[in-house]
Formats: sequence, structure tokens, C-alpha cells
Amino acid sequence: MENKKLGFVIISFSIVASVIAFGFMNVLGRQTSALQCYPTSECQRVESLIGLSHISVGLISFIAALGIYLLFFSTSEEAILKRLEEEKQMKIDEDKFELVLKALDENEKKVLKAVKEQNGITQSTLRFRTDLSKAKISQILTDFERKHLVKREERGKTYAVYLAETF
Repeated sequence: MENKKLGFVIISFSIVASVIAFGFMNVLGRQTSALQCYPTSECQRVESLIGLSHISVGLISFIAALGIYLLFFSTSEEAILKRLEEEKQMKIDEDKFELVLKALDENEKKVLKAVKEQNGITQSTLRFRTDLSKAKISQILTDFERKHLVKREERGKTYAVYLAETF
């Protein structure tokens, strides 16, 4: 059963139980007044029932709180599964990226990591981040474009570099 439906059922049950418990407490209160309770065995029975009714009110309150929690605060199974699926996809993408890095030389690794850290990085910023020459950056990026690892978009006098959709 879905958490919200279960929350509604539990809250409904606790409301009905509360009405019954408070009705019972009201009857006990009238008996106490009618008996003008002095320390007799009849009064002790009524007093113990009043104590028991207080415990039942506490239990009903707990059940109502559980229902409210399930209704408003508990995440549903679909949300949990969606989050797990997203985490799984992120892990797969990270593994793909690490696998591609293993096939690259050191300069290419620097460039690809910098692009991943800042998607849309300009070639001039990339040059400063990797400490490589303009020609080397351009050569590496052209090679990456041919392999469909990155894509470049013109931005003023330079290019913005993005990771390809394969990651």
C-alpha cells in the first residue's frame, strides 16, 4: 500500500479510537463525580481505569503521529527507486569517463578532466588550467571532436568546450 494511503488509514483509525477513548474517559469522569470518590474499592477501580485511559490516549497519539509522518514526510517507493536509478546512472557515467581516461596520455587527461570540471570552459581558460600551449590545446580538442568526446561552440574570439553526450 502506498505511504500516503496508509497514512490516511492510520489517521482515520486514530481519530475513531480517540473519539471512543475520550467518550470512555467522559463516562469515567461522571462515575467519579457520582461516587464522590473516597478511598473505596469502587473508586480505586475507576481511578485505575482512568489511568489506563490516559495510556490509551498516549498510544492513540503515537499512532496518529505515525500516520501524519507517513502522509507528509515519508518518501514513496517511486521516489526512492528514481533516486537509486539516478545514482546508478551517475556511477555508470563516471566509470565510462574513467575508462576513457585510461586510454589517453597525460596532456589529454588534463584537458578532458578540466572540461568535465567546468563544462563550457573556454579554450583560453583551458590553456591556463592545463598549462599547455594554444596549439597543443587545439590539437587535442580537434582529436577529441573527431572521437566525439567533446564539442566546441564559438564564443567570441574563442570556443567554449563541452563534454559530448556520451558521458
